[in-house]
Order: sequence, then structure tokens, then C-alpha cells
Amino acid sequence: MSSTDTLTSSQASTNAQVLDATTHANIHDKLARALGIKTAQVNAFVKLYDEGATVPFIARYRKEKTQNLDDAQLRALEKSLNYERDMATRRLKILELLSTQGNLTDELQARIDNATSKLELEDIYLPYRPRRRSPAAKARAAGLDVAAQAVLTQEITPTDALTDYQVQSSITDDSGNEIEVDFSDIEKQLAGVQAIIVDEWTQALGLLDNLRSGFAKTASIVSSVASEEKREVGEKFKDYFEHSESLARLPNHRLLAMLRGRQENVLGLKIEGEDAPFIEKIISNFDIDAKAPAARREFLTEAASSLWKDKWRPHIEHRLLTEKRLAAEADAIDVFASNLQHLLMSAPAGPKVILGVDPGIRHGVKMAIVNAQGHVMLDSEEKPVIATVYPFAPDNKMTEAKTVIDELLGTYNVDLVAIGNGTASRETDAMIKEILAANDALKAKAVIVNESGASVYSASELASDELANLDVSVRGAVSIARRLQDPLSELVKVDPKAIGVGQYQHDVNQNQLADSLDKVTQDSVNAVGVDVNTASPAILAHIAGLNRNVAQQIVTYRREHGAFDSREALKNVPRLGAKTFEQAAGFLRIHNGSNPLDATGVHPESYALVDSLLAQAGKPLPEVIGNDGVLNAIDTTTLAANDDNVSVKAIIEELAKPARDPRPEFKTANFRDDVNGIKDLSEGMVLEGVVTNVTAFGCFVDVGVHQDGLVHISQMANDFVADPMNRVKPGDIVSVRVISIDEKRGRIGFSMKPESEKPARTATTDTDGEKTSRPRSNPANSNRPNNSRPATDKRSAKPRGKRPDNANSNRSSKPVKNDKAESPSKMGTLGALLQEAGVTKTKK
Repeated sequence: MSSTDTLTSSQASTNAQVLDATTHANIHDKLARALGIKTAQVNAFVKLYDEGATVPFIARYRKEKTQNLDDAQLRALEKSLNYERDMATRRLKILELLSTQGNLTDELQARIDNATSKLELEDIYLPYRPRRRSPAAKARAAGLDVAAQAVLTQEITPTDALTDYQVQSSITDDSGNEIEVDFSDIEKQLAGVQAIIVDEWTQALGLLDNLRSGFAKTASIVSSVASEEKREVGEKFKDYFEHSESLARLPNHRLLAMLRGRQENVLGLKIEGEDAPFIEKIISNFDIDAKAPAARREFLTEAASSLWKDKWRPHIEHRLLTEKRLAAEADAIDVFASNLQHLLMSAPAGPKVILGVDPGIRHGVKMAIVNAQGHVMLDSEEKPVIATVYPFAPDNKMTEAKTVIDELLGTYNVDLVAIGNGTASRETDAMIKEILAANDALKAKAVIVNESGASVYSASELASDELANLDVSVRGAVSIARRLQDPLSELVKVDPKAIGVGQYQHDVNQNQLADSLDKVTQDSVNAVGVDVNTASPAILAHIAGLNRNVAQQIVTYRREHGAFDSREALKNVPRLGAKTFEQAAGFLRIHNGSNPLDATGVHPESYALVDSLLAQAGKPLPEVIGNDGVLNAIDTTTLAANDDNVSVKAIIEELAKPARDPRPEFKTANFRDDVNGIKDLSEGMVLEGVVTNVTAFGCFVDVGVHQDGLVHISQMANDFVADPMNRVKPGDIVSVRVISIDEKRGRIGFSMKPESEKPARTATTDTDGEKTSRPRSNPANSNRPNNSRPATDKRSAKPRGKRPDNANSNRSSKPVKNDKAESPSKMGTLGALLQEAGVTKTKK
């Protein structure tokens, strides 16, 4: 399926209303076949969805109705449903327009019914779209259609066909409006006749399909520097200054790089391909070689050339490039969403006392302590426990800094020290480890935390509300601490584009991107659930059924009336109606409330069923929750779920492991103390690191030296790796071996293969694997538009592990050096992708 325009719920609902029952049924059957599920499952989902149920709610509490479709299947179904409904609505409109025009034929009807994308639908309608000011329309208005039909059907020269033509003194279009045209001489009349013929030929859609298919197979995309003045300012695009490759085999990330270069007026792009074979096909299709006399044949041959060069080739080029761009954008969005999901679902450190550290040099190292609940800790004078020290140049107050930090760690029994991974992070890490080593009484452990987007949060309205009594510069330290404690709860406060896991995020359709990221965030939040008495408005807004306004109402009500004692009390919140409560209640947890079930994932609609289970067990709820022995012994044969919404088995499973957190167990990578910068690396060195991003050509790993190194796809395993995302994901802790170092350009090459193992063969490295590392984005610039890391191509709407390998994935064993690194603060997504993923010509 092609990339879709994001539809709002109201738009989707409107589209659904205009379609008849047969169309709906056909759509449901089509979706079932495409997604490999039963039509009954599609029907069940659609009914719930149209009634206002959310995907997380359906996935969790309506499994019986959809026969256990999971959230990933439901999201794919939701996306496809909205797309097909939108397609069907447009299809009806086009049929209506063609019928009104009198142009609808059985062949056109069949083509429209069989169209598989919006682009194809618009292509079919294009020749019939009213164009009152086109050359052909003007010529027809001037009365030249008679001559054109004579040339097409009679053995007559074009000039003779115009013998009886009379130039009209006044010409009007079909709306009666006068138009200015000049057909006073024979040359202009002949041009008008040819325009009519070409326009009529454009309706030969079967021929157009044939030519498009042939051209697509042979065309090349060519990029060149826009002007000599652009060579220096556009150096990051230098390998595209003279570049050509097959359009059909062009990788998505390289297309996006080229389009960015064109957008910045650095590159010129064009599609190159042959003309003669396609003109010959047009001539053959209309049997022009058999036309007589010679003047007529020559005239029609010119018309065939004009049809190809002036009409169809530009249109075909545009459509092919558009299809490639939409596919590339869809992949970029899908990959961004996948990487964001892994990041949001990172393992939480849990309720621990954490010292958040925002490293810096000239402006000092900012620090703040948060308690086990994530609140900034207060000292004996009820003041926030914060501090700023200046251990590095130009102040060099190292001794004073160590004293302050040692006192903070000891006084407040800090469990973990969360150190932001920006400027001076390793220096700060080394300093804190020295403090911990010198004082055996301290139990804390230092952990490096990805701080991308922390500065964006610090300056946000939400941060001003949450941390009103703290300076903006210190808020980042609080955010870093909370990210270690509970990544999900903290990261939802930041625009995903500022977190640093996207690919060309500012070049893709922004509505689609926002919609995709919002759904990923919603699924992640609902998979974990939230404590309604401590949750921020930011995370509450992603709970199924809630929005920003209702989330803020919950927080406001909580402040005015105190903590919620039960889920039932949520009904007192303004704007939280019955439907909203139904959708949200199961994902909102209330600990230590009046009903222990409110702290579980059991939905309030099933509380009566739980009471029946307790009656069967003959035990109170506290003795049943978490007790597998008692739960497994309950006779459930006489019990049935209410309205087949949730099975008894599902409820027993939830009671056995109430509110189980699906996130992995918390663990950290052990960075080597003697490796703090690229200068400390040497080839053959084995290091432990954290995967920060996954791309089509490998993955990037942070080993604590300020630059993330690249593990090229050819260095990920001894067997063939079709998709790096099937092997690793952001946040994974891996062991890597240094295989190349380019200190000058700040690039590092890693291998995940055992040193004794050698690659079985060597292949030419494609440009998406030529780079060896890239500088980590500067946190100080994390709110700039393009600071996210690159991400891989991941095929939209295809299950993990079943997508085809990237057309240009490679298995070379040695990275190839390429263009020089760009400033991290300016590089962002584009710089990373250009430097590591495709700025050189493919070598044959």
C-alpha cells in the first residue's frame, strides 16, 4: 500500500458514512486477505473502532471479539482501513464526475475499480480533468476539432483539413467566458489541431501503463551541483555533485538525501532515459506508419513525439519520483516510530534516589537529586537539593566539586548517578567514579544517560509548570535523573523529533509523522499503564480515550481534591464521561486505594467477574492476587466473561501477575574507565557499549567516547543479516571490537563478530555502509530542527522478520572512507545520513 494521507477520526467517520454496505464488505474482505486474518476479525474491529473504541482498549479488553488480534495487527488494520475508505470515497467521486461528463465507459469503470493507490486513481482521471485554459481546450473552443478529427480519420493532409476553417472573431469557453486566443495563421491552426490530437491520445491509458513500466526499468536519476558557488557551501552533498544510478534500485535514504540537496538549492536532479523506443511504441499503437499521405504521417509522428516528450514523459517522471518519495517517507516514518518505541520501552531503573547530572564545561556541571517518586528532593530547609560545580577549565575547581558531590551522595543516600551523555560527560563520569572509589560508604553507581531533548523539555511550558521553582539550566539535570528512573514517563514530555532517533524527519509528511509517533507513544504508555495519582498531564494525555484537555482536568482535580481513592472517583472529573472512562480506566492505576483491583490491569467492567472468582475460591482478594496456586485451582467452568469482552483466563492471568511491567530488566553497560575519547581507542580493542540507533546498513554503538561507532551490516554477524533491526534494537548492550579509527574525522568502525571469525567473502560496499561513525548530537543543540540520528529503512506494513532486504544492503568487510565529518551541532539527521549512509556514487 502506498503512503497514506493521515486522516482524522472525523474524516474517517465521514468517509465511512458515504460508502454503501457492499463497498464496506469489499474493503473488509480486501483487508483480511492483505493482512492474513479473517474477515470476521476485521468486521469485529471495525464495529468497535467506529463506535469510538481505541486500539489499546480493543487490544487489551476486547480480545475475545477480535479473536486475539494484538496491537501491532490492529494498528496495521486501522491504517489500512482509513486508507481504503479514503480511496473508496475518492473512487466514487471520480466515477460521479466521469458519469456527469459522459466519459464513463466500462473500461474506465474497471480501471477505477481495480486502482490500488491514490496516485493511480488520479492518473486515470487526469485526461478527463477539466482544463479550460489548456492549448487543446482553446483549440476546441476555436472550432479546430473538426480539422483534428479529419486528420485522425481521413487520408488528408493537415493543411487540406484546414481549408474550410474560419477564424472566429470571438471565442468563449464552455462556461461562456470569452478567452483570448490567436489562430489567425496556418501554423497556429496546425499547432491547435496537433494539441487536440495529443489530448485525445492521452486517454489511451493502457498504452501509458506500458510505457511507464518500460521507462521505470531503464531510467536513471542524475544529480549535479546546482552551480559552482554551491560547491563549498554544499560540501556535505559533494558525492552527489556528479552522481547517476538506476531509479528503480535507488535506496530510500539516498533519494531523501538527494531531495534534501535539491531543497537546499545545492543539487539539481533530473531523470534520464531514452525517448526513441517509447515514441516508436506510440507510433505503433496508433498505426501511424500506415497513415497516408506522407504529410499526414509526418504530422502525426510529430504529435506522437509531442505526446511523449511534452505530456507523458514529464508525467511519468513525476509519478515515478513521487512513488519513490512516498515509499521513502513511509519507511522513514515507520523506522522513526520503531526506534521511538524501543526507546520509550527502555528498562526503568525504578523507584530509586537518583542524582541527575547535566555535564558542562564553561557553564558548570548542573546537578539535582530526585527521590524514589521522581520529585526533586528537599533539604532540611525545604529547598530543592540542587548544585552547580565547576571542575573543568577555565575554573578548574575540581577539589571543591568533588567535595560537593561527595556530600550530596552521602547525605541523601543516592542509589544511582545519571550523567547526561553530552559535552564533558566522560570527564564528569571519571570524576564521579573517583569520588565513589575514594569513599566506600557511598553505594551509588554512575550511569551514562542519553540526554537528547532534555534542553527542549527544560524550556517547555510543562517544565515551567512542574519545576517552577528551578532555573531552566537545572531542569535538565532533573529530566536526566527521571529518564533513568522511568524513561517512558519522562520522554513523553519531549517532542519525539528532539529525542534523536529519526530519519529525515523534517522532510517527510508532518501529519503522517505526528500521527505515527503519537500512536507509538500511546501504545507504549498503555502497555505499561500509569499511576493516576503521580502521572503528569503529558503521559496521561496518551492514555486510551484521554486527550490533553481531559488529562489536565485530571491533574487539576487531583490538586484540588487530593489523591484519587478509586477508579470510580475518576467519574467526578469534569469532561471525563462514560465512554472516556470505559476506554481509560483499565490503564489508570491507583495504588493503596480502597479497592486493590484498581492497582491492576483488570478493567472495572470485570470486577463483578472477579467477585465470582473469589466466591469460587472462598478467599479474599489479598490472598488471591499473585497467588498462582489458588488461582489455578479455581473451577471456572461455570463462569463466563461479561458480554464476551475479556476471557476468564485473561483475568486470572492478570490477577496472577497484576500490572506486570512489559519493559525489560534494568541493566547498564560498563564503559571502560581508561577509554574516554577516540584517542584512547586502538584497533582490536573489545568494548561494551549501548546501541543508540539502527539503520539499514548497520547500527551505531556508544562506547563512551563522544562519537557513536558504526557496526556495518557486514560486521554484525557471521551469517547473512537481511535487516539489522532483527538483530539489535536501541538500548541493547552489546560487545564490539574496534576495527577502524579515523580520529581526524571522528569516525570509528566496530565489529560484533568474534575476532577469530573472518568474513566468508567480500563484496563491494554500497554507499549506505561507507561511513564508520558519526559524532553524537550536541545536547546544547537538541532543540534544533535536525539533530536526530539516522534510522534504517523498514518496510511499511510488513511484519518484522518478513520484509525483504534493503535493495542496497551490503556485506563488505571493510568500511570505505568518505566525505569529511560535519559539525555535530549542525549535522543532525541529514549530516548523519549523508556521512554514513549514502553520499557517494555506487561503485560497480
